[in-house]
Amino acid sequence: MGLFGAMDISASGLTAQRLRMDLTANNIANINTTRTGELTPAGNQIPYSRQVAVFVPRPSESQFSKVLGETLGSQNIGNGVQVAGIYNDVIEPFRLEYNPDSPDAARVAEEGLPVGYIRQTNVNIVTEMVDMISASRAYEANVTALNVSKSMASRALEIGKG
Repeated sequence: MGLFGAMDISASGLTAQRLRMDLTANNIANINTTRTGELTPAGNQIPYSRQVAVFVPRPSESQFSKVLGETLGSQNIGNGVQVAGIYNDVIEPFRLEYNPDSPDAARVAEEGLPVGYIRQTNVNIVTEMVDMISASRAYEANVTALNVSKSMASRALEIGKG
């Protein structure tokens, strides 16, 4: 790893955590969005679905990292992270609320959605706040690591001044 390798890794972590915080803010902003413009085959509204980011290790750029990774049984050693994709949360189901007077209420029954019910988002405010705190702490940790790397580089340059 070169002089700026640690800074590059911290920068990738900062970018990843900023994306997590942006997605969490977007999820919270859309917590009551029941109309996205998409319809089921039966013609009922599809609400906003919680979004999550998936991160993977960045591919190795140096030959040494590749050899070390293969020796230790991993392909990526110390290269930071990158976004594999942003996906809708399909694990958490939509909540149902009975409100037959709403324009978003189901007019045609379909599997899991009786007539008169509204599909609510699958966004849970408690989960989002925990994710926001986690992303914030990880961001802070990456800032600390970046500052330590800058300090080490600065001290190395001072040694050269003699």
